[in-house]
Amino acid sequence: MDTTKTPAPNAAEADTTPVGLEKTETAQEAATEAKADADLDAATDNGSAALADADLDDEFAEDPADEEQPGHVGSAAFAIVSAGLSVVALSGSWVAGIVSERASVAARLELSQAADANAQIAAQFVDPWHTTAMVNGVFSALALIIATFVLALPAFSTPERTLPTWVRSVSWAGIGLGALGVLLFVLMYFDLLLAVPKAGAV
Repeated sequence: MDTTKTPAPNAAEADTTPVGLEKTETAQEAATEAKADADLDAATDNGSAALADADLDDEFAEDPADEEQPGHVGSAAFAIVSAGLSVVALSGSWVAGIVSERASVAARLELSQAADANAQIAAQFVDPWHTTAMVNGVFSALALIIATFVLALPAFSTPERTLPTWVRSVSWAGIGLGALGVLLFVLMYFDLLLAVPKAGAV
């Protein structure tokens, strides 16, 4: 009796074929995943670069507030100047004092020996008063004009700008004090506030 077993001729081929297919599919899946990861990394890098460029653009972009700042600085300076001129006009200045002294000296030089008391009063007091009132009135008018210009400037700006609150407050103060100075100039120059003293008849 023959007990030798003959192996099946196709046994090796049946065992090796499925293993080869599994290895091929695994390699394809690995390649696909690697490609997907590479695409994701590239997209992430591009997004990061775009965000970095956007941040740089925002950093170096001009701020609109910086563009408006010079206009506010000029308006503030003019507002302070107007308020200062109005205060000087009301309190008096060395310019008014010098002009008043000059008017007094010129009026005295024009007096004759036979001038009466009223002419001497006019030469020594009235003319210097009028000259002082005129100088202070000029300062008040300048303050009034400058303050009005500051308040009206935003209406002519493109785009229209809004002045800070304190600049508008100082400008309104300049307008009020300037108008008061102009009023005092009119009252003093035309002798409406204080009457001119008159000498009594001898």
